This record gives sequence, C-alpha cells and structure tokens, in this order.
Amino acid sequence: MAIQLTLNANSGYGVPVNIFTRDIDDTAIEQLKKVAQLQFIYPHVAVMPDVHQGIGATVGCVIATKNAIIPAAVGVDIGCGMNAIRLGLKAAQLPDDLRKIRSDIERTVPVGFNHHSQIKARASSIDPLARRLSVITDKHPGLLRMLRNFDRTWQKQLGTLGGGNHFIELCIDEQDDVWVMLHSGSRGLGNCIGTYFIERAKKEAQSRFGHVPDKDLSYFAEGSANFDDYVEEVHWAQDYAMENRREMMRLILAKLRVHLPPFQLTKEAINCHHNYVQQESHFGESVYVTRKGAISAQAGELGIIPGSMGAKSYIVRGKGNEMSFCSCSHGAGRRMSRNKAKDSFTLDDLAQQTAGIECRKDKGVMDEIPAAYKDIDQVMANQTDLVEVIHTLRQVMCIKG
Repeated sequence: MAIQLTLNANSGYGVPVNIFTRDIDDTAIEQLKKVAQLQFIYPHVAVMPDVHQGIGATVGCVIATKNAIIPAAVGVDIGCGMNAIRLGLKAAQLPDDLRKIRSDIERTVPVGFNHHSQIKARASSIDPLARRLSVITDKHPGLLRMLRNFDRTWQKQLGTLGGGNHFIELCIDEQDDVWVMLHSGSRGLGNCIGTYFIERAKKEAQSRFGHVPDKDLSYFAEGSANFDDYVEEVHWAQDYAMENRREMMRLILAKLRVHLPPFQLTKEAINCHHNYVQQESHFGESVYVTRKGAISAQAGELGIIPGSMGAKSYIVRGKGNEMSFCSCSHGAGRRMSRNKAKDSFTLDDLAQQTAGIECRKDKGVMDEIPAAYKDIDQVMANQTDLVEVIHTLRQVMCIKG
C-alpha cells in the first residue's frame, strides 16, 4: 500500500512527512513535526507502518540528513537488528517437547544483563574490534569509566542476547522448513557510546543549522571533531552488533546439533540492522540515512520483519521504493508502553496468547505480551509497495531476555 498520510510542508513546519499507515497516534505525529523542522533534513521524512513514539525521533522513521547526524535518532542500542538462517530440517524432525532445547540454549547464550563467564568469541572476531576501539578510547577516555571492567566486559558480551524485546526463536515456514531467528544489538558498550555522544550533542552549540525544537534532536554538524568521532564510533558499534549476532548464531547452531538430526544450513544467513546510520545516495544527493526502527529494503535485498512472540514473522525482499529511502518496517511496533502492558494483562492472558509456543510465561516477560504490539498482518498490508513476502514464519520456541 502506498503513502497513506502526508504532513505537508505548507502547514508551516518544514519538509513533508510521508507516512505509510494511518495507525499513528498524536504523540508520534508531534515528534515527526519537530523532526521535519530541522534544516538539514532532505528531502522528506519517511515513516514506516510500525511507527510509535520514541525518544526525540519516533521509532519506525527514516531520516535522511545533509551535513549532520542526530545521535539520539540512532539511539543507544546502536546496530540492533536481526539474524535468521534456514536449516535443512523439517518441522516433523523437531522433538514434540522443545523445553530441553530452550533450557540448553539459555544456559549457553546469556540473556538480560548477564554475559559469558569467559570470553567465548574467537580472536579473529575480537582482535580487529579491539584495535579500532583502542583508537576510539584514546580520544574519548570517558568511555572507559562508563563500563565496569571495560575490555573484559565488552569481549564477554560478544555472543549474548541482552534484555527487553531481544529474542532467540525457532520458527517454521510455510513449507515446514525450520529456521533460527534472533534479535539483538551492541550490548553494554553500544549503549555507552550512544549515551556518551547524545549528551555531547546536547552540550554542543546548535548554531550551524539554527533552532532545535527538542534537545533530543541535537545534532553534530559535518566537519566538526565530534561529528567525525561519532561516525567512527557508531560504525564500530554497528560492526560489533553484527558480530554479536554472528557469535550467538554460532553458539545456538552448535547446541541444536546436539539435540536435532544432522542438518545443513540451506540459506545464507540474513543479518540486518534496524537502528543505525550510514551514508547513501538518494534523490541525487549523498545523505546520511538514519533508520530508527526500520530496515534497508533496496531492490532485491532480503530482510527480516518479526512479529511479537505469539505472532508471525516474515522474510521479505525489498522493492527499492525511493519514497521510503528504500526502507521498510523493522517489526510490528509497540501499541502500548511496557508499564501499560504489565498493568493491562494477566498471566492467563500471556499463556493464552503464547499457546503452543515453548517460552517463558511469567511476569518477567509480561511487557512483551503479543497484545502490546500492533497487528503484524496490518503492518505488512501497509507496506506492499516497500517489500514482497518471501517466507512467513511462525514461532514454536522463543527465548526472551
């Protein structure tokens, strides 16, 4: 479905805002109006069907900027994204009870605030990251004070899930093929980098492009030392997040080989960010594209759009729609806050909404109850101009942080 709502520049608040849904609340609209006022936005703001209120910028928006980047629009879970791979197994080859598999993976991949007791990642993964990171911390030693046992911690967190809406799942597609899918980001150090530079942006004089309508939209202007350092560090965090997902997938597959019949990996893993910034060319200009809760959907590019823990997920192929900056949604998108979800539902609701799925069904995951999210089918219906569905997945096991 095409753009359904446009906040027009003639209304007096900057560039147009093109929204690929009508399911959007007033708080998100107000945030988008403020983003549209920024003088370095080019040539419009694109809003995905899973849009909801965020910090500064809405989750589910794509912002193309000339000569500036907004650190809070990238956020603190830098490089958060998805990894999925199809196994050479059919659903019938899975055991009837997946509890042992879930428990074994939970013991192997630390979740929440936990990390490995020893460094699990290979030297070939750690060493290049460590060399680049030492250059960064030499310039910004304040980062060393933000993470306890700095070097050991970030290395031990490689191959860990984190909390919130991060997850590991076993899924079945429409042909009864088995998939492994996971969602995670740049862990504690990515959070430190995001927080550190968001605060620096707020303290920097916002003079080059004039008025900033919200402190959380504070920016770094291209050519400044802070801009160059932020680009260097955000790319490090994005690469770390990518490696974190690879390491987790390696550990998960090793455990699955213990429990399941021999299998091959029948499809190259899809590993995509949905909170990140990178330089791209759009509408004849080189711009910095910030996807805050959105994935790249270039023509022919494969991506992953997960639903909630009790709903369907999708493997998609991008259509390269320029009005979305070749992007699509990163998931279903929250309909209610975590606190509201905890107050609105019971454990019986959670058990009912996750029936048939091997997962936690306790108060610790109540904020992730499926009803707290938008209807993934409606989200997908609103972006048929952006992606085509290649596979539809249903969860049979879910591990939450």
